[in-house]
Amino acid sequence: PKPTDFVRGSNTAGDAANAAAVVNAPAENEGTTHGRSPWACVDADALRTLKEDGFTDGQIAGRLGVTPGEVREQRQRHGIAPVYKTVDTCAAEFEAFTPYHYSTYHGSEDELQLGRKPRIIILGAGPNRIGQGIEFDYCCVRACLALQELGFEVVMVNCNPETVSTDFDTADILFFEPLTTEDVLEIVERQQPLGVIVQLGGQTPLKLAGELAAAGVPILGTSVADIARAEDRRQFQQALAELGIAMPRATAAESLEEACAKAAEIGYPVLVRPSFVLGGRGMMIVWDEASLTDYLTREAVLYGAGNPLELVEFLEDAYEYDVDAVSDGRETRIAGVMQHIEEAGVHSGDSACTLPPFHAPPGLMLHIRDVTEQLAQRFKVRGLINVQFAVKNDELYVLEVNPRASRTLPFVSKATGIPWIQVATRCMVGRSLAEDPIRDMTPRGLVAVKEAVFPFDRFPEEDPVLGPEMRSTGEVMGIDTDFGRAFAKAQLAAGMAIPTPGPGAGRVFISVHDRDKPAAARIARRLHTLGFRCCATRGTAEALQAAGVPCEQIQKIAAGSPNVLDLLADEADPVVLMINTPLGKASKIDDTRIRRAAIRHSVPYTTTLTGASAAVSAIESKHQAALHPHLLQAH
Repeated sequence: PKPTDFVRGSNTAGDAANAAAVVNAPAENEGTTHGRSPWACVDADALRTLKEDGFTDGQIAGRLGVTPGEVREQRQRHGIAPVYKTVDTCAAEFEAFTPYHYSTYHGSEDELQLGRKPRIIILGAGPNRIGQGIEFDYCCVRACLALQELGFEVVMVNCNPETVSTDFDTADILFFEPLTTEDVLEIVERQQPLGVIVQLGGQTPLKLAGELAAAGVPILGTSVADIARAEDRRQFQQALAELGIAMPRATAAESLEEACAKAAEIGYPVLVRPSFVLGGRGMMIVWDEASLTDYLTREAVLYGAGNPLELVEFLEDAYEYDVDAVSDGRETRIAGVMQHIEEAGVHSGDSACTLPPFHAPPGLMLHIRDVTEQLAQRFKVRGLINVQFAVKNDELYVLEVNPRASRTLPFVSKATGIPWIQVATRCMVGRSLAEDPIRDMTPRGLVAVKEAVFPFDRFPEEDPVLGPEMRSTGEVMGIDTDFGRAFAKAQLAAGMAIPTPGPGAGRVFISVHDRDKPAAARIARRLHTLGFRCCATRGTAEALQAAGVPCEQIQKIAAGSPNVLDLLADEADPVVLMINTPLGKASKIDDTRIRRAAIRHSVPYTTTLTGASAAVSAIESKHQAALHPHLLQAH
């Protein structure tokens, strides 16, 4: 088939109407500058000079009291547009023929060469940062390969040279440009693509979809209107209510007073989440009105009129599941169901997860699959969808739906050996899943564990307690036939070696919140059986001793030396593992000092009991058999 046969129309017409209000909404003082036209002080020469000096349409619009769209129209009226130059990768020694291009308003000669094949533009993830990392770059590269196999010319737009998607041999044409509406529209005008793909670069390109569609750009895959329904919390809640799918109680507020009143209605603890943030920026679990007020005062810049703060019922002691799926608008296939190892409340990008889940009753897995398919149908997904679930007291809740590639999708693809990005990309350009033979979603006989990598060793003053705001800067994967060994491999790859059991195995320091002590006693008993010596501060030590676990009591910091800090620094009789959960609704200063000391002295640690239990499972597996490498390609 020809490449154009796959693209069965676009979403432009419906999306333009949906997004026009956002782009064309008049500014508060539009059309007046002291009673004159806003363009009275900016003629064609002045506008060209502003663009040559690097001012964006948005910056100019803000000063003139008009919209960026009007600035763009004015530029087009006067023939002011960027030209595209080729990046000189040969340092002027001889002529470069790379497909790298950048825009400039200086000069009039364009070096851009157009191919003869039908083109599709992929928007990348932009700068690597927490919440927007290399996982999305993987998705962009795999999509390039899929489109090229179908006969399309692939145009990549990304501004980060330290990615594979910006390598010379990945896309057919590459634009080193910022991921903004203005820059993308200029490229679209030159390239005249069949459409633009926004699902693969995380939240950054997804935010551009509405404005691009309003300008008449065809968006391939899930329509902008359906993306908006999944992203807008009110529309999302309404959709779930109509489907009869449970979700935590949630509401929105735009002021401190309104937030306090609505949080009281929901009941504490409450998860607070600003709108339009990346990687859980500013998200926090608050336990009472005092901590909510403190948060709102500190993070006031993240919410306000037109930018509401979401307040969500926090589900304590819940299991979390992540599901990646692919849909063609009619049929949906589950790529993978992962279970988080950390309990609910830890950002999905920071939590270790396992595929397949370790708690996977058949009825629950069928329910998760059924709800995922319902959501894909409801939001008319064409391409990728990620759904986050929580299970509490055997009830399934939907936490979030993302109509795009997730950061877990590369992990799922490698764990299952199935190129899910390529499958999804073919769906985005009109191919049906019925034409694709891929169906299996589980790595037969294997367990894969994804673990997050944190930069705390480079920021020793940071408290490594995990929460709803993402803090990891990478991820690794362990794979084996047993969960414990797979987890041990993942920890080893993340730089957190699991200790070896046996006589003289070393000391384990335990200090946990009161509510965690019964579970901590069970974990400590397993560790004692494996040959480890347990030690703890008074409260935890007494709880362990009462449960029949031998435990040495260690002085707290305030009691003077020798104390827990001296214990962690002792190289002669080292602590080989620390289990420390926050000892209160807010982390106390002494707890923070203990966790920082563990990082400073390279002591493996965990701040959640579920993470501690997984670590003990890994130690038990090491006790039964040594770790051996598995070649991923062999699977």
